[in-house]
Amino acid sequence: MKHEKIITMLKKIYAVIAVIAIFTGAIFTGCTKDPSLVGPKDAYSTVNYPASLDGLNSVLAPCYSNLRDPELFGFHFLPKVMASCTHVANSTYDGDPDWNAMTNTNQVFTNVYANEAWQALYTGVKNCNVALAGADFFTAHFAKPADAGAVAAIKGQAHFLRAYYYFELESLYGEDNILNPGATDTMGVPIFDGAATSLANAARPRSSIKSVWTFIENDLQQAATLLKGVVWTGNDLGRASEWAAKGLLGKAYVFTKDYANAKTMLLDVINNSGKTLMPYAKYRDAFIGISANEFNEESLFELNVDQDAKGNDYGVYGNHAANATTINGLIWSPFALGTDGTETGAQPMGYGNEVIHDQNVLRFGFNIGTYNLVPNTNFSAGYDPAKSGYISKLWPKTIIDPVYLQKSLDVRTNKTADPRLYVNTLQPWVDSVMPDGKNWYRVSKSNDGRQANVPTVYGWQFRKYAPIFNNINANGGPADGANIYLLRLADVYLLYAEACAKSSDAVNAVEYLNKVKRRAYGYPVNGASPVDYASLTSQTSAFSAGDPVLGTNPLYYERWAELFNEGQWWFDVCRWHIGQSEAAFYGTAINVNGQPFAWDNKKSYSWPIPNLEINSNGAIAGQQNPNY
Repeated sequence: MKHEKIITMLKKIYAVIAVIAIFTGAIFTGCTKDPSLVGPKDAYSTVNYPASLDGLNSVLAPCYSNLRDPELFGFHFLPKVMASCTHVANSTYDGDPDWNAMTNTNQVFTNVYANEAWQALYTGVKNCNVALAGADFFTAHFAKPADAGAVAAIKGQAHFLRAYYYFELESLYGEDNILNPGATDTMGVPIFDGAATSLANAARPRSSIKSVWTFIENDLQQAATLLKGVVWTGNDLGRASEWAAKGLLGKAYVFTKDYANAKTMLLDVINNSGKTLMPYAKYRDAFIGISANEFNEESLFELNVDQDAKGNDYGVYGNHAANATTINGLIWSPFALGTDGTETGAQPMGYGNEVIHDQNVLRFGFNIGTYNLVPNTNFSAGYDPAKSGYISKLWPKTIIDPVYLQKSLDVRTNKTADPRLYVNTLQPWVDSVMPDGKNWYRVSKSNDGRQANVPTVYGWQFRKYAPIFNNINANGGPADGANIYLLRLADVYLLYAEACAKSSDAVNAVEYLNKVKRRAYGYPVNGASPVDYASLTSQTSAFSAGDPVLGTNPLYYERWAELFNEGQWWFDVCRWHIGQSEAAFYGTAINVNGQPFAWDNKKSYSWPIPNLEINSNGAIAGQQNPNY
């Protein structure tokens, strides 16, 4: 099991939570729960806990494990929220009004997913505050001089993770991205710089945008200092590092348009972290659960995921202490041809609620149209695929048009479409998956009848972070197998390119965009290539799709293509104010019944402050985001 020291700590979480309730006097959900109502008051005494480094590490463990909360990266946040609002996905399930509202970027303040993310992110903040208080308590009462380095590293990780949670909170709920802000439009999110010790200081108003970003930057600066020179190996590879802190700090500078500091910090990561872009052959399979690719030369911070669900308990919903998994793939599971070899009998390798939105196939530059099925001239009625294997020219009875198949293969070979299309997606009747864990089946279109609302012409399926080696709905409890990248060097390169572009340094901006693109096309990263952009207005693969924005903007396109389905694009859409054009480009989706996407420039760039927070936190009353 990967980095078992952290996972072993997770087995203590429930006991630790009891400790935390005593140690701090409070555990709040979101920001507002009465401390007197949580946790047993007699489980542990603060006189002797945490009294060791192991105990202190146990207090740190929930700071990490909260990232895998079902309402964050464990389940809802990426597939039901981010893939929907960015239109990575076309959902074939329309029975959840809040999910549909996320697809339509038209949520209200009661939206369950907006409420969940707020609550889970602030739980992460609370856990980090508890860890920092625990470190101070241990230092004051039990630490030996030799413990100083270990305690500093624990505090550095807590500062990094608190900054990460606040980065997400501010990017989602702050007023940062509203159009034409007035003098009063400066509200960020509430800041909690320590564990709440009473109901009164658990209710806090929204801080200014500037204050929140300053808080994030200070946390990351402290993290980088405390973690300086710390190298994690073996079972500790999943821990935050100095370079993760500096990378996220550089990203914060870009998001706040502090391009001078951004360039300095990001270039430090590029030149001194020892990180490099992984080669394309490795990159192509770096998102599908191959353990040899995890914690690789490009990764700055990733969420460890183990395919270890126990007792058919749906992973994150079961024994949290024993599982270190996620179940995003339950939604993103591709469809495989049925055992009869037809699309009618196609079965998902999970729930299969989402397929790739057709516009994404076009935006990556795939422009040869879609396929027809024709009779298989080699078909043998006596062929038994169950005995002989499912990939054979003798089966099934109907196959993809061979002429179209060859054209599709030529697109891949000649790279006339962006090769990242094949990193992220699976093409029906061309790519294969292993739904029974033994045999390869051709990928199929979804057979969901609701597609009649908006015909899915292309029907491409998910590959990035999707299960392709087994049916996770029939594996003793669904569980994903791929780690989730939360920060990697390609992101840093693209952020550096943006900082250069915004500070009149077009030469370096174009070069760093080209470094990322060259890797995608299999060329050496640091030398000129035939696919290089000549300028910041060169045509991209999206141009042939008629994309009026990304078609001639390599910076926008490269962030979209490189970080596709990694939960990043929403932040870029909002800070660049391209929501209206994105809604127009994608048009509609199945789960909004073919109606044009509703985008409201007056409100859609910031999520609503949840109604639960407004109702229970008197200090935030009257501070809702505009037009909610």
